[in-house]
Amino acid sequence: MRGIATAIRLLATTSSVLLVGAGANAQDNYPSRPIHIIVPYPAGGIVDIVARAVTEQVGRDWKQTVVVEARPGGNSNIGTAAVARSEPDGYTWVVTGPALLVNPDLYKDAGWNAARDFRCVGLAVWNQSVALVHPSMPVKSIGEFVELARKQPGQFNFGNPGTGSSIDLSAQKLFQAAGIKLTNVGYKGQPQALIDLMTNLMHFEIVSLELALPHIKAGSVKPLAVFTDKRVPDLPDVPTIAEAGFAEAAYVPWYGIYVPAATPAPLLAKINAAINKALQNPDVQRQLSLANIPGKPMSLDELATLMKADQQKLTTVIKSAGMALQ
Repeated sequence: MRGIATAIRLLATTSSVLLVGAGANAQDNYPSRPIHIIVPYPAGGIVDIVARAVTEQVGRDWKQTVVVEARPGGNSNIGTAAVARSEPDGYTWVVTGPALLVNPDLYKDAGWNAARDFRCVGLAVWNQSVALVHPSMPVKSIGEFVELARKQPGQFNFGNPGTGSSIDLSAQKLFQAAGIKLTNVGYKGQPQALIDLMTNLMHFEIVSLELALPHIKAGSVKPLAVFTDKRVPDLPDVPTIAEAGFAEAAYVPWYGIYVPAATPAPLLAKINAAINKALQNPDVQRQLSLANIPGKPMSLDELATLMKADQQKLTTVIKSAGMALQ
């Protein structure tokens, strides 16, 4: 019996050594198969553009296939939850915005906890946006619109492309800072909401700059302020939201690249380095500049700090706005 017990212990020890060795070897050989990138929004949107520009360059640098899959639904919950449940082996990433940080506070069945289930491995971009009204709206500035909205609370509609989206959160910060109340009209994305603004069915919207610029230039919509740190070269006469007198609303959302939190540290470091390298690639910078969505290389520690700070900031916005759990 003693000999059998000894044999079992030796077998267990040998198996453990083999498993550790196999795990280390897998990390050393990473990536040895295609990387799966999930975008929890419709194909062709801003997040999809960002995901492809950055992650496909990572694939070229690694000489490995990158598959970008748009998996929309549930205000980004479906695709994000799928990554939270995936194997923490570095082969499944999600590219998304503030919804990853706030949706667990907005949806009972979101399917994840941001701090517990995810690590941010790269800052894809900051998303710049612009406040718009229909050209027939009798205002020339965001200040004038606010005064009008204060006199007629609830009488103007806000086209909301998704509860908890970066646009929704930017709008809520503005409404709180300005002390106004608009009637929320939900949409499945920005394009349809923008069409309804152009046809004067909506009164006010905040839209990603890349999507709005052609329509601003065509005169189909009127810009009131940009949600950026400084004025936009394409709209030199349009003030930033801070210049317009609402500095508290000057939130510029960002899109991050995330992996499951249990992903081994060596892989986190390797992925982070690859994303930072891709963001400095001239072709990637050109693609992002065309969409007015600049990227910025950041370390894992910097990303963790940004993630924590934004989650706290946006949770406060949600509570102040009285956004109900759905």
